[in-house]
Amino acid sequence: MSDKKSFYITTTLPYVNAEPHIGFAMELIHADVIARAKKLQGFEVFFNTGTDEHGQKILQKAVDSNKNIKEYVDEYAKKFRDLIPLCGISSDVNFIRTTDEKHIRAAQDFWKHCADRGDIYKKFYKIKYCVGCELEKTDSEIVNGKCSIHPHLELEIIEEENYFFKFSKYQKDLLKIYKDNPKFVIPDFRLNEITKFVERGLNDFSISRLKTKMPWGVAVPGDENHVMYVWFDALVNYISALDWPASGNFEKFWINGTPTQYAGKDNLRQQSAMWQAMLLSADLPNSHQIVINGFINSDGQKISKSLGNVISPREVVERYGTEAMRYFLCRELSAFEDSDFRWGRMHDAYNGDLANGIGNLTSRIMTLAEANLDASVSIPEYEDMSEYFTFLNNFQINKCIDYVWEKIGDLDKEIQDKKPWKSRDAQVISGLVKRLYSIARMLNPFMPETSAKIKELIKANKKPEAPLFARKE
Repeated sequence: MSDKKSFYITTTLPYVNAEPHIGFAMELIHADVIARAKKLQGFEVFFNTGTDEHGQKILQKAVDSNKNIKEYVDEYAKKFRDLIPLCGISSDVNFIRTTDEKHIRAAQDFWKHCADRGDIYKKFYKIKYCVGCELEKTDSEIVNGKCSIHPHLELEIIEEENYFFKFSKYQKDLLKIYKDNPKFVIPDFRLNEITKFVERGLNDFSISRLKTKMPWGVAVPGDENHVMYVWFDALVNYISALDWPASGNFEKFWINGTPTQYAGKDNLRQQSAMWQAMLLSADLPNSHQIVINGFINSDGQKISKSLGNVISPREVVERYGTEAMRYFLCRELSAFEDSDFRWGRMHDAYNGDLANGIGNLTSRIMTLAEANLDASVSIPEYEDMSEYFTFLNNFQINKCIDYVWEKIGDLDKEIQDKKPWKSRDAQVISGLVKRLYSIARMLNPFMPETSAKIKELIKANKKPEAPLFARKE
């Protein structure tokens, strides 16, 4: 049995009702950066992502597309699975679909746990419902009669008898979690936001739909007339991915590990309040941390299909490559605030920081090394990277990659100061190579392919045959 410490990280599961966009690519890449960093620190890592495939808006999309629902979700699940190689994600990432049999069984078991606790009941209700959010909307969340997040959609009025979850029962427990764990939600202003939401009081939420009206969902145990509400079903993926209710991976990575969830800001309530209350009800340990990203805008405008400004990660890769996209999403866009994606900015960052930066630096040093060193430089196995890992352990991805580029700038300055192309001093050149290898180590979570290429050049004591990043006009 491995004696490694265990670490669990998961993204949210995106709905398969649209093409993958740059916002989810950023979430996936950020989670991958943390997963890779933990592996470098000696952790055994379970990294989870996947697709959320039930619910009204997915059923409606399939109908609008004139496709069988299973055919539709299979097609779109593949588009999201294809993001894994496209975005350079760790090859051992777990990919779960909410239509997987093991997930369906786990969701039904989870329902039974909550029901046995007395936290599920039936009642007739009437609500204002946003199909885009798949959530009930209170008056404070409605602007000009529309959902503030999806103002292009009409709110639906739902009147029917459904099963409800006793969310209100867990107000004090949730507030205690937030108080006792000041880093439970990162960044801190998102923790303050969810704390205020819970302090205002919680309403029990519907967790089922009538099968006659919405047949596409997980069957409610013991009631053939209802299917589970999509959020109740989907949230269980974080533990069904670990084979819960079996022990094994669940015990190793959820109970004995530090289960960490990445999510966008529109998922704050679901991840840090609804899911945590559900875990309390099922008598299971709560999440360890929840990291909330901001949104990505396009040239100052909110990304939307109606405006035609949706940014495809595939297009970014086709123009600049996977490594450049990973760099840009980690350094040039904020980890926590809303950010603006501009193609011009992407172009300038590529030429300035990659082609003229790390690419040119690697070429200069390794050209000197190949011409002036008799053998490859011996690289120490251990290096103190505590300051570097402190940034990543606090999910400060922007600060960490800034720190790496400061090292690149310092090394470039040293070359200018020492002018080794004149002295051809082997000791000086060996020192430059060692520092370049240190930078390659630090690039590993962000730009794993570039990191590997630089290390290979150093081990072979060869200059690159082609630029790491060819300039673009």
